[in-house]
Amino acid sequence: MAKKIPMRQCIGCGEMKNKNELMRVIKTPDGEIVLDRGGRQNGRGAYLCKKIECLRKARKNKALERSFKQSISEEIYESLEKEFDESE
Repeated sequence: MAKKIPMRQCIGCGEMKNKNELMRVIKTPDGEIVLDRGGRQNGRGAYLCKKIECLRKARKNKALERSFKQSISEEIYESLEKEFDESE
């Protein structure tokens, strides 16, 4: 039997992709929003394609706010954009 590949949906473009192709943004138990590079940190996760456009779309549509049920400051978005640039 073939091993099942975990699929996740990008909250920016809405495409379903292999979990390994996506970046995971998490809300930690202390309520901090960070990029989870390893995909193993504790917390509520949301997935984004590794393209900066998807992060911008998610920002425009307030997709992260909906995923984490809280408002997200400009500083958090800016630090996420910086981390995205570094990982590309």
